[in-house]
Formats: sequence, C-alpha cells, structure tokens
Amino acid sequence: MTKPTKTALKPPPHFASEQDERAYWEANDSTQHFDWSKARKVSLPNLKPTTKTISLRLPQHLLDSIKTAANARDVPYQSLIKVWLQEKVHPH
Repeated sequence: MTKPTKTALKPPPHFASEQDERAYWEANDSTQHFDWSKARKVSLPNLKPTTKTISLRLPQHLLDSIKTAANARDVPYQSLIKVWLQEKVHPH
C-alpha cells in the first residue's frame, strides 16, 4: 500500500491592491498556499504605526460636543476623532 501524497502547494497570486488581496483571503483557504505546520511565532515589539501631527481648526461648540461624547465613552477625545474618521473613510 502506498502512502498518500501531500498535495503540492500553489504559489499565492499577485494582487493589484490590498483590497483585492483581502477579498481573496476572505474567500480562499490559505492552506492551499502555505504549510502552516512550519509557521513560527514572530514578535514585533517596536512596530508602531506611522502617525503625522496635524493642526485642525474646529468651532468651539463642535469640539465641546466631541469632548462630551468622548467623556461619555471614557476615551480621549483625540482617539474618538480618529475612530470616527477611520469609520467614515473605511466603512465596514
């Protein structure tokens, strides 16, 4: 009796954009492309997203409303602004 042979792994496709890649991996099984039994854990303790400081002029009443909303959520108001901007630019 012969041993079953392992199916050959396919090379991952080339993606035109991150959006295309995301859609592909959501719809396809990665084990067709990678042998996860050989995967190793990686630690990237110093990896931080690149940020840019900006100056943004807001009407005082708007800033007060944002601070009130942030306080109700117990988060810093600048963090809440970033969350809202992210949700508007990249809606689910």
